Amino acid sequence: MTTYLACWNETDPGARRALIEQHWTEQASYFDPIAQVRGRDAVDATIGAVQERFPEFVFTPAGPVDAHHQQARFTWGFGPADAEPVIVGFDVVMTDDDGRIASVLGFLDKVPA
Repeated sequence: MTTYLACWNETDPGARRALIEQHWTEQASYFDPIAQVRGRDAVDATIGAVQERFPEFVFTPAGPVDAHHQQARFTWGFGPADAEPVIVGFDVVMTDDDGRIASVLGFLDKVPA
């Protein structure tokens, strides 16, 4: 979860891309209620678009990680740093044999009206 959220919070495009190259598989998929993308380029573009729309927001862990085999689920918050999250969701992350992110299924639990 720490590495995953670090990718979402990295605002330097070069550093973010380096994290994605290191921690995501080449054909990784990311699906949530708003986005459905496949591949590192698309994941990178999606993260960049979220950062552009919400420039002062950060992702924070909002509970423990529940993991077994090559999958983990966890709750996260998204909002201004040092404030209560505006958006809360949870993700299920599947990794490959090398521990790189192969797929993410995201859900939104709390979204402002």
